Amino acid sequence: MATIDPPYRKLGFLASLKRTPSELARMLTLLHTAAHDRRDGYLVAVDPRAKILAAVALSVAVVIARRWETVGLVLASGAAGVFFCGLPLRIVLKRLLPLNVLMVFLVVLLPLTTPGMSAWQFGPLRFSSEGLRLGLMIAIKGNAVLITFLALLGTMDPVALGHALGHLRVPAKLTHLLLFTVRYLDVLHREYLRLRAAMKVRAFRPRMDRHTYRSLGYLVGMLLVRSFDRAERIAAAMKCRGFQGHFYMLDHFVFTRRDAAFCTGVVLLLLSLLGIELT
Repeated sequence: MATIDPPYRKLGFLASLKRTPSELARMLTLLHTAAHDRRDGYLVAVDPRAKILAAVALSVAVVIARRWETVGLVLASGAAGVFFCGLPLRIVLKRLLPLNVLMVFLVVLLPLTTPGMSAWQFGPLRFSSEGLRLGLMIAIKGNAVLITFLALLGTMDPVALGHALGHLRVPAKLTHLLLFTVRYLDVLHREYLRLRAAMKVRAFRPRMDRHTYRSLGYLVGMLLVRSFDRAERIAAAMKCRGFQGHFYMLDHFVFTRRDAAFCTGVVLLLLSLLGIELT
């Protein structure tokens, strides 16, 4: 008698729903690694420690810069870095959209509140040229910092980021906080979706009334309580497995010629920025 395969066997991805959580986690890790291996970007293979230090140094240089040429050079360097790291343009634009929505309001409001020479006047509203220049400078600086971080850290795995921070002698508590946050954000999101589904089953419909505000407050409170309970269970499970407050690093980064060339380029860029600021 012929057997009929269940429908999920023919659906590829949906077949993974039949797997155990450990198998799913292993499969997602392999897919993530394969996605990184398929990139041809030069910056992907650079030592994470060098990329972190470069991102911090360039961001500080942008923040303290006063000249348009300095900010523009870092912005152009960040755009070139995005090209060399292999990030899709769609993802970059998606990351830049929330920042630039905020910057639009900033560029509009600063000319109204900053004293100076009037650039133009619309009825009782007077827009100053100093406020406009300040708003544009802040907007370009914000985009330069974000593009730099996307180019240098956007393709880095969270585990590699935590590993590199550990090698850079960042306090262990901050590193653990970063790793656990990345690990359990999705778990908390699924918990939130379950609570929302339970509210919908009970015919909850959000409105602008007191009952809705009270229900949303209960939702946030229950999410915090369940998060605290889960954190205690995770801590107990880790202590049962011998966790003593730090992760042991089995692999160590190797500084190669590619990393030396990258660091040389970053140092030359920083010296160029310093020269522009001093001239």
